[in-house]
Amino acid sequence: MIYNFILMNGYGIFVWSSFIITFLVCGIFYYKTRKSLKKYEKEFAKEIEALSTEQKKTVLENSKVASKVLSSFNKSI
Repeated sequence: MIYNFILMNGYGIFVWSSFIITFLVCGIFYYKTRKSLKKYEKEFAKEIEALSTEQKKTVLENSKVASKVLSSFNKSI
């Protein structure tokens, strides 16, 4: 029974290979997106750190994204 499920009347090789390719491509896209996100977060955190304390306070109060990026950036260090 399991053997018939795996073979799928001769079409199993096409079905399973398409699943493998799909998961592989999705994994590669996830990895590349996560890598670029971390890079941009580091650049943004450096820009925020370069600001004066008053400017930094203003940016953090007005932007939810900035505070989240800085909190996640500080955790990863």
